[in-house]
Amino acid sequence: MKKLSIAALLSGALFGLGLAMSGMTDPRRVLGFLDVFGDFDPTLAFVLGGAVATTTLLFRFVLRRGNPVLADTFHLSNIRQVDSRLLGGAAIFGVGWGIAGYCPGPSLAGLGVLSLEALWFVPSMVAGILVHRAVNRA
Repeated sequence: MKKLSIAALLSGALFGLGLAMSGMTDPRRVLGFLDVFGDFDPTLAFVLGGAVATTTLLFRFVLRRGNPVLADTFHLSNIRQVDSRLLGGAAIFGVGWGIAGYCPGPSLAGLGVLSLEALWFVPSMVAGILVHRAVNRA
């Protein structure tokens, strides 16, 4: 379990470093990407393209291993249907992302660089998660 925790910490740190280096901890970059008829900033497309290319090239090699390095089995989703909860959640996520310029990963990385926007966004995001959990339980 300790190895898994260390691997998770290192993976998260690498992800956060990549977000910070690419400028994705700055919500103005994301908002600039979404402003296709204004001051368009294509930076996010290159970051997303790099992520998709890396995953496309390496995911099959990883799955051929049979099992992960630090676990007994891969935990892959078997959900193959699109339902109203998925569409509703994606819509709410997209609207929030478009308004704030942040999604969870960059906002947490933004905390690491003491971004004022992240200091407001992360507690609001946590509140939204807690409200969802409370409503889901009821």
